[in-house]
Amino acid sequence: MKQKEMLCNACGKALKIENGILKEDAFEAKKQWGFFSKKDATMHSFILCEQCYDKLMASFAIPPAVEEVTEL
Repeated sequence: MKQKEMLCNACGKALKIENGILKEDAFEAKKQWGFFSKKDATMHSFILCEQCYDKLMASFAIPPAVEEVTEL
């Protein structure tokens, strides 16, 4: 299935897609909430462009763990 449009949830930027192929990377998150939350039985998902991801990570008190990957 070809990608039609992907938008950053933070800034609204349209990510570059050519011939149905995403030509810039983005952070995609999906969380199915379970018991013991106020969001029980809901699925939340969002996409962040790289710039918005970097801004979000800079706001963390504890930065995310980052590992180098040698095979893509």
